[in-house]
Amino acid sequence: MIPAEAFRADPAFEAASIHVTDWPLCQVRLQNDGRFCWLILLPRVEGAVELSDLDAVQRARLMEEAVQAGDLIAEMAAAEGARVDKINTAALGNVTAQLHVHVVGRYRHDPLWPDPVWGRPGTVACEPPVLEKRIETVKSHQLTA
Repeated sequence: MIPAEAFRADPAFEAASIHVTDWPLCQVRLQNDGRFCWLILLPRVEGAVELSDLDAVQRARLMEEAVQAGDLIAEMAAAEGARVDKINTAALGNVTAQLHVHVVGRYRHDPLWPDPVWGRPGTVACEPPVLEKRIETVKSHQLTA
């Protein structure tokens, strides 16, 4: 595993998301889209493109971090006065090959429901106070084993 300080995200992630923290396996990034509470988990494993590039322990850790990211998404939405209707979790990689997992809070009334959010136009950057609150929520989250 690549140490957090040496890990580099693909430039596509740098352009649209913010590195907020590091968990045991993943770099945790906040997608800068005010329409959705959205995290991206990037496993810090050299050359990882597919889930099969992780060993069994890393895959289990990734699943745990994805579940906790979903809990965090629900917490983030609640802090904004909303209730998430569905947590979408996906590892796509059609555009950016570096292994990553999207964890997105969806609402039945969101502008793309029920379609996927990936690769769709209409991104709205978070207002600074919303962005700051989301970042703080992520940073203050206590991971469980």
